[in-house]
Amino acid sequence: MKFSCSRQKLNEAVNNVQRAVAAKSPIAALEGILLQVQDGKLKLCGEDLEISMTTTIDADIQQTGGVVINAKLFSEIIRKMPEDQITIETNDKLIIYIKCGKSDYKIIGIPENEFPELPTVNEANTFSLPGEALQSMIRQTLYAVSDKDTKPAHKGSLFEINQKTIKIISVDGYRLAIRQEDIDYDGEAKFIVPSKTLGEIEKLINEKTENVKLTVGGKHIIFQIDDYLVISRLIEGEFMNYRSAIPTTHSTELKVNTRKFINTIDRMSMLLNERMRTPIRCRVENDLIKVSCNSALGQAYDEFDVEASGEDLEIGFHDKYMLDALRFSETDELKIYMNGPLSPIVLLPSEGESFTFLVLPVRLRNEG
Repeated sequence: MKFSCSRQKLNEAVNNVQRAVAAKSPIAALEGILLQVQDGKLKLCGEDLEISMTTTIDADIQQTGGVVINAKLFSEIIRKMPEDQITIETNDKLIIYIKCGKSDYKIIGIPENEFPELPTVNEANTFSLPGEALQSMIRQTLYAVSDKDTKPAHKGSLFEINQKTIKIISVDGYRLAIRQEDIDYDGEAKFIVPSKTLGEIEKLINEKTENVKLTVGGKHIIFQIDDYLVISRLIEGEFMNYRSAIPTTHSTELKVNTRKFINTIDRMSMLLNERMRTPIRCRVENDLIKVSCNSALGQAYDEFDVEASGEDLEIGFHDKYMLDALRFSETDELKIYMNGPLSPIVLLPSEGESFTFLVLPVRLRNEG
């Protein structure tokens, strides 16, 4: 194997593919990147048995072949090389020669046949989404994915497709996030994608990404993003019946300025930390939200005006969960529905129905 290519393009590809490489594995090849040269292209692949990422870049091919090289070391070498043109070749003893300007490395490689075979996916369910829409959907729901091991299905996001609508749903026991978009696809599908995969997909999508093609099989999903192919396992298991968690009625309705609410809670949060998860106390009356906090560090009070209708209400919530929902709404104004102090708080866009966020309230103690 021997090829030359742009160091800048190779560095970008290695940095992306490296994110799918196992940090530590008893299989040495899984800590490496597979390099293969054929058909005038250099192919790079990383995999950790849960997610794999593949891409190709243009290269001047002098000899075809393949080898696996330690990803961390390869990334460091490419990043620190002095010039833009780089040449890489291997011999029959799997020594990898990397040359760039006056810099010259000899690295021990791993046989390409030790790299695991990529899973194949049946193309029964294939559809496309605009890159910007998918990125937004992931960003606005990923924050609510559970990081606990209690229910494996909740360590990913549920994708639900029917009636030409796609929804992404995330839940962690304290909050729920639903994001939906129209889709030009007549089929139906339901599957759970791991949060790690979704995080990588969000990073790969950029302003040049027009569409992302998704191919869903029984156990795996493929995302085709520009020159990248990401294959991920799907999570098996039962996702919660999220519809039953959404209140069907409300007794109090607010229209709030999102930034005002964020800033107010932020000021309360200065008196809180991970060891003192004292709830924020929120009272709605006379078109005002009165917010207070009482912790071991002290007390704070603030208020701001809202458009309110329905019953006056006092309710408690954890600052982090409400702040996340407010920030990821990514809208200037919100509708907030409440149905008493113990029913979930529902956050909706002021217009349309692109998202539904739920935050569980916290039971308040009476304070003298």
